[in-house]
Amino acid sequence: MSDLVQREAAAIREQWLGQALSTLPADRPAAEAAISELYRLIGLPPPRFRWVPSPVAGLTTVPPGARVRESVERMADWPVPGRFAALVRELRKELDARIRPAQEPIDRLIHQTVLFPLSRSVSTTLVPPLQAAHDGPFRQDWYGLQHWVVRYDALRQVAGVAFTGPQLEQLGLWATLAASCGWWWPRESVCVVSERPVAMHTEVWGDDGEVRLHCADGPAVRYADGWDLHYWHGTRVPPWVITDPDVRRIADEANVEVRRCAIEHLGWASYIERAGLRLVASAPDPGNPGSELHLYDMHRGTRVLLAVNGSVERDGRRRRYGLTVPGFLDDPIDAAGWTYGLSAAQYSLLLRRT
Repeated sequence: MSDLVQREAAAIREQWLGQALSTLPADRPAAEAAISELYRLIGLPPPRFRWVPSPVAGLTTVPPGARVRESVERMADWPVPGRFAALVRELRKELDARIRPAQEPIDRLIHQTVLFPLSRSVSTTLVPPLQAAHDGPFRQDWYGLQHWVVRYDALRQVAGVAFTGPQLEQLGLWATLAASCGWWWPRESVCVVSERPVAMHTEVWGDDGEVRLHCADGPAVRYADGWDLHYWHGTRVPPWVITDPDVRRIADEANVEVRRCAIEHLGWASYIERAGLRLVASAPDPGNPGSELHLYDMHRGTRVLLAVNGSVERDGRRRRYGLTVPGFLDDPIDAAGWTYGLSAAQYSLLLRRT
């Protein structure tokens, strides 16, 4: 595969990622026109539109004209999303028929360099707020329908696949919708559409440019109605983890992941000092030459192993991190081996851990 093709694919990925993470106001006329035409394609008249400032607003209000069977609690049984899903399945079948064998290698490249990293980025940036708004399990039957558009857009631009007529027109409707608004909930007579967030903070974390939610000094996602969410390196946390990660709150926190994030934000060295943790033992790290392992006594019958990452971070530094280990471990090397499922002797034979 030529370097030019790979660069074009990467550019398309960045273009769509930029649209997905946009914090610009929705293009309401474009979104409503596209949705109205899609309703027509499934045999329904254009719906009335109810715009909401955030996903949580979309799920906590019942728009005028909504029917009893279209309540949020029965969302999985709504009839319109199923009809849209069938429409998309038929369109994709027709679009796939236009792909020639000679174009399949580029299709595989697009999956690898465009779709996979893009879908991972979407799952770690746009889906978490939706999950938080639902406050429980939910089905993504129609939420994810727009992501497939990227594949065909890339095939058209990079591989020269010719999509024409009604196929191209419908593909354009889905592409317009994906680029013009936030999440949307189609009912039979009314469609609820969410605005995009007004702020979104992310960090690059994958080898292929994937991103995830992260903000060290405030909400990672914020909507115009004030609904916001805090994330620490992709993990959703209570606001105090970002605004006031003090030792008392950390000690009282039952969730291990939240506690870890709070300690990382505070800094392990600062946390150990403020919490007055007792040093049990230290030793050179045989899995990471030049670094040391420190084993500290914690609360609740556990201990924490403070180590240095064997891999260099994007900023050129090696991150210090702590791992919770059982309280019966007294030797830092035993503790390090335990985290890998190895004995101390086996861990000592590692050339370099990562």
